[in-house]
Amino acid sequence: MEKKNFYRIHSDVCKTLSNPKRQEIMMNLRYTEMAVNSLVKKTGISQANLSQHLAILRNKGIVKSRRDGIHVYYSLSSPKIIKAFDLISEFIRESLSSQTKTLTKAGIKKI
Repeated sequence: MEKKNFYRIHSDVCKTLSNPKRQEIMMNLRYTEMAVNSLVKKTGISQANLSQHLAILRNKGIVKSRRDGIHVYYSLSSPKIIKAFDLISEFIRESLSSQTKTLTKAGIKKI
């Protein structure tokens, strides 16, 4: 695969994951699959809006779905996406901690 094409795909996946509602959906799917109605209850996102976000995540290969009667269940397509999310979260916590320490040393109180 050409590097530029890879970077374009990588950027596209990152853009997909940058939405806070999609992040919340992923975190709810972290350990188990869930039906749409359960995701609505857990996230508070309207069913119409949730369905749009799930379609985007499914089209990018981040989640997969299965139908059982009238219910559609979603799950993460790979645990690697959670590993990536956790690494970014760890980076953010470390960065915020470092910034707080720097401000404290400079005698600036937290805002």
